[in-house]
Amino acid sequence: MTITQNRPILIAGLLIFATVLLGLAVGAGWTDAVDWRVSHALSLRVDQNDPMLIAFMQGASWIGGGTPRWIIVILLCALVWHWCGPRCAVALGGASLLSNLASSLLKFGFGRARPDLIDHLDHQTSFSYPSGHATSAAVVYLLLAWLAPPRWRRAAWSLAGVMIVLNGFSRIMLGVHWASDILGGTMLGAAFALLGICWVRRPKEASPASLRES
Repeated sequence: MTITQNRPILIAGLLIFATVLLGLAVGAGWTDAVDWRVSHALSLRVDQNDPMLIAFMQGASWIGGGTPRWIIVILLCALVWHWCGPRCAVALGGASLLSNLASSLLKFGFGRARPDLIDHLDHQTSFSYPSGHATSAAVVYLLLAWLAPPRWRRAAWSLAGVMIVLNGFSRIMLGVHWASDILGGTMLGAAFALLGICWVRRPKEASPASLRES
């Protein structure tokens, strides 16, 4: 591989390393002040706001997790299969699964408690860092944007930006994540999206028949 081909892998490795470093900083309490200020500005405001906003944020959060997330992944795998073949579909599905596994392992490893500023306005059953919702949004929609054909690429990048930001804000505003959880999850998801792209772009190994002909 050339340096240019290796660059996405290097960036992905740095993002995973940064996710672990941020987790250590979280565990040391270095992010507490910023996390508290962000959550105080967002989650406490929602707790006092109208139920329509809460319902909207709960809907955005619902789309990004659990069964709805995997239904969306399956549908998008079918879409990218149509765009660029089975290799792209496998990359999207595989990156989504592996990033979810990595997020779960890191959650267990860091064991960070959920915010307690307000009553949780969305269902949650695991530790807080990194956010699985943020990880999923980043890996799915960034990879979708990279795999989109040129005529759809601008729309796909716009969708990626909207879904990543909306997902992150919804989790903080519903009182189930700190801002650093969202940042860590987004970096982790972006790393696996880059790895997925590297796998798609990796040259196919030559078959024995082609080697004999050469």
